[in-house]
Amino acid sequence: MLSARAQKLKSSPTLALMAKAKELSAKGHDVISLTLGEPDWPTYPVASAAGIHAIQSGNTKYTAAQGTIEIRKAIANRIKTDLGLDYNPATDIVVTSGAKFSIFAALQVLCNEGDEVIIPTPYWVSYPMMAELAGAQPKLIFCDESVHFKMSAEMLEKNITAKSKVFLFCSPSNPTGLMYTEDELKKIADVLRRHPQICVVEDDMYNRLMFNDRHVAPHLLQVAPDLKNRTIVINGGSKAYSMTGWRIGWSLGPSNIMKAIGDYASQATGAPSSIAQAAAEQALIHAEPDIKKTNDMLKERLESALKNFATIPEFKMFRPDGAFYLWVDIKKALGKKSGTTQIKTSADFCKVLLENYFVSTVPGEEFGHEGYLRLSFAIEIDRMNQAIARIKQMILDMN
Repeated sequence: MLSARAQKLKSSPTLALMAKAKELSAKGHDVISLTLGEPDWPTYPVASAAGIHAIQSGNTKYTAAQGTIEIRKAIANRIKTDLGLDYNPATDIVVTSGAKFSIFAALQVLCNEGDEVIIPTPYWVSYPMMAELAGAQPKLIFCDESVHFKMSAEMLEKNITAKSKVFLFCSPSNPTGLMYTEDELKKIADVLRRHPQICVVEDDMYNRLMFNDRHVAPHLLQVAPDLKNRTIVINGGSKAYSMTGWRIGWSLGPSNIMKAIGDYASQATGAPSSIAQAAAEQALIHAEPDIKKTNDMLKERLESALKNFATIPEFKMFRPDGAFYLWVDIKKALGKKSGTTQIKTSADFCKVLLENYFVSTVPGEEFGHEGYLRLSFAIEIDRMNQAIARIKQMILDMN
């Protein structure tokens, strides 16, 4: 009875792992989750107060499918302040029910059957399936440690074909936390100029959570403003503003593409929540001091985690530039046994770590790289230290 498209569907591996962790917690186990890409700090007060006010004042009805003009103006002002980019709130911005849907809709309106979406690995777990659901072929380009887990301009050039339609990337990256530098982006821009059929979808979800004293991560359009007419910028409230449950995201780009995304959203989800829009609007305007405090907190957590993980010789850590993830090479910990279980893969490692030591993590194979883990440090330092102690114990118990 299911369509061919439905038969290809896979559930989100991170959500599946979270469900398993909750199942163990329900049985009374003290599970520490380093799995989900979700802030553990609350939504900022200015956003929460605006959401409450929206409910109390009756701002609870449908809005325009592309979002209220008020939040679109706030988004335009924010990206002008952060990146120096100009967008018309009336025509160049669409607000959606989560940034995930913004990416999904962008691929739906850009891709035809058989087009290629170029995706560097390691990638956010949903990218390939989103491309497939748009009828496109995800072209996964393996980017290992030798290129700092980022697509080089040479690799991009080599992998462009007549079918290439979209280049999709995230900076800072989920799962590595590594960002593209201005020089790297300039070289990538040079390649893109030679291939005008390619559109760019840049996922900026983590670009305000930075650990290198930058206000915001470097952006392709800062070094190559001439590519603006074929670049879609994605962002949202979930990470920097800790609004995951509010489900609010947005895309910015050429007016013809934004109209198509708005029309697609109107048929798929309708308007995003009026309450979430009101909350995000105020966060965009007033939450800068909160983001500064968040970055200071995350830096402290990062330094603590790196220091303690350094005591595990089987783990090789990569210092992130932003986001709140640690990308860890665990290949030296593989090939041993835990009890009667042979630990051959990162998935094996994660399974034993969760079921026997009650620490939930995500295996690297879900991001396109076997032999790695993604660990979220959006967690209190004491809890992270407990998790590290359990990981160390698991490795000691292996033979």
